[in-house]
This record gives sequence, structure tokens and C-alpha cells, in this order.
Amino acid sequence: METNSKIIEDLKGLVNILNDGKEGYTSASEATRTPELKELFLHYASQRMTYADELKKHITLHGGHSENEEGGILGALHRTWIDIKEALSPNEDQAILGAIETGEKAAIEKYDKVLEDYADHMDHVGILRRQREGILEALKEIESCHIRLEK
Repeated sequence: METNSKIIEDLKGLVNILNDGKEGYTSASEATRTPELKELFLHYASQRMTYADELKKHITLHGGHSENEEGGILGALHRTWIDIKEALSPNEDQAILGAIETGEKAAIEKYDKVLEDYADHMDHVGILRRQREGILEALKEIESCHIRLEK
């Protein structure tokens, strides 16, 4: 039973960070004036919502439930930081992209931590790896956009 509680706790932590990402990308889409970035941010917001829904199904399979739709307190602080950086920055898109990079790196670290306990998460390790890869691809695309803007 201890393992099941740990699995539920781990998955809820990932749902929180996915919801943080969804909210962060939504905030970023509202802050940017660049149509291409707005579209990209909305795409990743939708992806994060899908990922969270997938993990919620696994939480249910393990006897738990996750009602969180808005992320955690750290995500709210991160979104506030995006707002502050965007307001103070002469190049708001660069500031937004930098803040998103920070959030994506934190998400990857959280996934890596959960994946360390491979045996505990064997029944959904494929989903976790696929989602982590999707977040890594998003990070690479965001970093690429950031580099292009710096030129």
C-alpha cells in the first residue's frame, strides 16, 4: 500500500507541473504579440492538458483522484514572474521564452526524479517517457525560438 500511495503522490506532482505548464503557456500566449509564438504557446498549453488527463487516468487506476486543474503554488509564482519580466523587459518575447525555458527544465527534472523509481511506475513508464520526450522537444523548440530572437 505504501508503494501505491507513493505512485499516486508522484503522479499528482506531475499533474501539478503539467497544469503549471498549461497555465504558463496560456499566460505566455496572452502576453506575446507575435502570432507564431502565440500559436506555438497555445499548442503546448493543449499538449500539457492532454498529458495531465493521461496521468489523471493512471491516478484513478491506482485508487486516487486528482482535481487539480490549475497547477501548484510554484507554478503561480512562475507565471507571476513571467508577467513581471514581460512588463519590465524591452523585448518581452525574449523574457517570456526565457521564463518558459526555466519552467520546462523544472518539468524535465520532475519527470527524471519520478522515472528513477522505475519499478514503482512500471505500468505507466511508457507514458512518462513519452511525455518527458514531448517536454524536451518543446524545450528545444523554445530555445531555438529564443536564439532566433536574440539575433
